[in-house]
Amino acid sequence: MDSLFNYFSTSNAMLAALIVLAATLAISALFAFLVSFKLRATKGFFVTTVLMPVIVASIIAMMSIFLTGTTSDVSRIVTIAVALGLIRFRSVNAKSDELTILFATVAIGLVAGLGYIVAAAIVALLIALVYLLLMHLHVFEGRRFSSEKTLKITIPESLEYGDAFKDTFDHYTKTVEMLGVKTTGMGSLFRLTYKIILKNPAEEKEFIDELRTKNGNLEISILPYVGEEKAL
Repeated sequence: MDSLFNYFSTSNAMLAALIVLAATLAISALFAFLVSFKLRATKGFFVTTVLMPVIVASIIAMMSIFLTGTTSDVSRIVTIAVALGLIRFRSVNAKSDELTILFATVAIGLVAGLGYIVAAAIVALLIALVYLLLMHLHVFEGRRFSSEKTLKITIPESLEYGDAFKDTFDHYTKTVEMLGVKTTGMGSLFRLTYKIILKNPAEEKEFIDELRTKNGNLEISILPYVGEEKAL
């Protein structure tokens, strides 16, 4: 499998680069469309997934043109590595699947930028299909956290929260762990965040009602537990 650049003369290298970029755009758009069936991301992330391979491919293609015949293969590899090291990317929530997709787009852009369009298409299709297959498998679907909840209780600053809810927790929860405390309402309120496991999920309303009698009927929320870094 030869690089597309091998089919063009040096004078037509720019035309080859444009063809590479157009093909990369088509491949990355198809890749982004396929993974979007399972990747719940923002529109901005979808656009990034489409454009990242094109950006990487443009860097690699230009280096393939301007460094050909002027430097050794080792120097070209080092230069390309330095260029890739300048690329910075991250997802909004830093989710592992989003980071995986972004790394995949860099790989697709790298392969395409070297002129291996068919190989880039195969890589994109393979990654997309494997990603969709793995996401469809019913394994590790948050079983560890399925019964764990994040409880947020807003209290007045005058309430001593240390043991204020102890008897309620003892009655309704299997485990309770305080994750943090922060002020809200210009410092007049506190928001307590706990990780809890209810003894009986069907008693969730009764649990909330009893907490409301102790926090002055201020805001209370129970959400799926997604990790301590997002608890507050």
